[in-house]
Order: sequence, then structure tokens, then C-alpha cells
Amino acid sequence: MLTSRNGTRPTMNDVAAAAGVGLKTVSRVVNGESGVTPAMAERVRAAIAELGFRRNDSARLLRTGRTASIALLLEDIGDPFSSVLSRAVEGVAAEQGCLLFTGSSAEDGDREREVALAFCARRVDGLVIVPAGDDHSYLLPEIASGTPVVFLDRPAAGIEADAILSDNAGGAREGVAHLIRHGHRRIGFVGDLPGIHTCAERLRGYRQAMADAHLPVDERWIATGPTDPARVAEAVDRLLDGTEPVTALLTANNRVTLAALQRFARRGSRPALVGFDDLELAPLLTPGLTVVAQDPTALGRTAAKVLFDRLLGDAAPARRIEIPTRLIVRGSAESAPPPVR
Repeated sequence: MLTSRNGTRPTMNDVAAAAGVGLKTVSRVVNGESGVTPAMAERVRAAIAELGFRRNDSARLLRTGRTASIALLLEDIGDPFSSVLSRAVEGVAAEQGCLLFTGSSAEDGDREREVALAFCARRVDGLVIVPAGDDHSYLLPEIASGTPVVFLDRPAAGIEADAILSDNAGGAREGVAHLIRHGHRRIGFVGDLPGIHTCAERLRGYRQAMADAHLPVDERWIATGPTDPARVAEAVDRLLDGTEPVTALLTANNRVTLAALQRFARRGSRPALVGFDDLELAPLLTPGLTVVAQDPTALGRTAAKVLFDRLLGDAAPARRIEIPTRLIVRGSAESAPPPVR
């Protein structure tokens, strides 16, 4: 990197002198503004490259009060669904010239609060949160001070805030209806913790589909709890080995589905199955896995766009946007043995 004439880091004045243009022209190029001819912009970019100029974001913060950064708080950044959400939010942030900071809550409300407030202490311009806690009033002072917050995948608890959600109930309803159309009447539901919004909504959709078909629901067909493989395996065994075993299952998220598939492999057979959330290897299974697919890219991009709308001054009441799901039929609900009548 070259230095300016006095040996310090190059400034926009140095870039302007090297390119033979005015300081305002350099500012427009650096900040991606219009009003500069292509030839002049190219001269400025060449001078920036030669000098190794970097924008002083600390000075920008003092001038504008903005850090050109937002934060995303996920349940688990290692989860495939969360990874797609992160890429989608980051894409919109990049379009807006912002950096994205990402953290994980590990489905722990205290950890969520700690990380969210740490981001706020570092003066990010806004937050997108996949909530883990059951009280988000701790964010009210941050919101009042001008930091917008958008909730993703699940709504906020205890406060009014923007929420971008999947149509969880509608998707589960469609998945169970698909099983019913293929002759199944005893259909089990294996989900995660019932207090989690997504599980509660998917269970509601399961019950709606059964009611639509005038089918009873035996509460013993419903198994909710942690997503660890041992708990899911116990639930699968109980549902399939009872005196009136279920003939089909709706597994209510990708981790539950994976754990159930592992258990089926050990049992040597599997019932008719619809999973909620798509899996990368779902088409390669035999038969292919039929799923209710969410659209994490649309969820993440919508949440980020709502956040930037708020940063640009949108003061409309909090909104709730539901992104449609899609049933992808691959065979796992259709090729199982006919249910016992």
C-alpha cells in the first residue's frame, strides 16, 4: 500500500489529487452514488487501487450515526436451514453496502438476550432475530433508541414487532392431507418442543387436516420433545409398535426427520412419511423423501428488506408476513405398504 505525501494512510484528498478530480467526486464513487461519468469513476477507482485507500468507517459513524452493519441472531448457524437464512440476509445487506454479523443462541433464551444486547452495544444499525426466549421486552429500550428489530421464523414474545414467518400450519395441513389421500387414517406427529412457535403451528395444521377429513386424533399419536436422536427413536418405536400402530408420520422439522430416518434404518422398515423442511439428500433416498419445503431464501431476504425499510424511515405498524410453503412429492408417502383397515 502506498502512503500519502506526509507518510500517513491515504485519504480521499489524496485519491482526488491522484485522479485529478474533486473531493465530492471521490466521495460519490466511494459511497456508490450516482452523478459520476464512467470514465471519471474508473480514474477514481484506479487511484484508490494504486494508493490502497480504505474508507474510514469510524469517521463515517461520527458523521452519520450509522455503522453500516446489521446483526443476525440464529438458533444454530451450523444448521442447514439457518445457513441459507444467513446467506439470504447477507445478500441483501451487501446490496445495501452493509456488513452482517452473525451469532447463535443455541435455543437458549438467556444466550439470545446476551448476544442481542452485545450486538446493540457494538452499535449495529439493526437486528434480525430468530427468537429463542419467551420475553423480548428487553429489546424495548434498544427499539426506542432507534434500533429496528425484525423477527424471523418465529414471532416476538411480549412486544409488537415485525415478524417474517413460514405458513407452518398451512404446510403441515397440506402434508397430512397428502397422507390421507393415500389411504392413511392413523397418522402420527413427531415434533420438537411444543412451546416453540413453529412446532405449535405445525401441530395445529396436523389437527386441522385430520378434522377436515373427519378423522379422530388419538393423543397417543402425538410425540413432542427435544430433537435428540434418542428421544425421536423412542417416539418412533412407541408410535409404530403400539396395539394400534400409526401407518404414517409427519416429522415436524429436518432434525426430527433425520433422527426418524436413522431409526427406520435400524428397524429395517419405514412407514409412509412426510417431513417438514427439505433435506439436501432427500431425492437420493429410496423412495425419495416427500417434504413440506420452506423457502429460507425468501424468508431471509424479506426479513432483511423489512429491516432496511425501517432504517430508511418506514414507521408503519408492525407487520406479520407469512411466506408460503410447497409440498414436494418424491414417493415416501406413496410407496409404503397399504395401511391396515
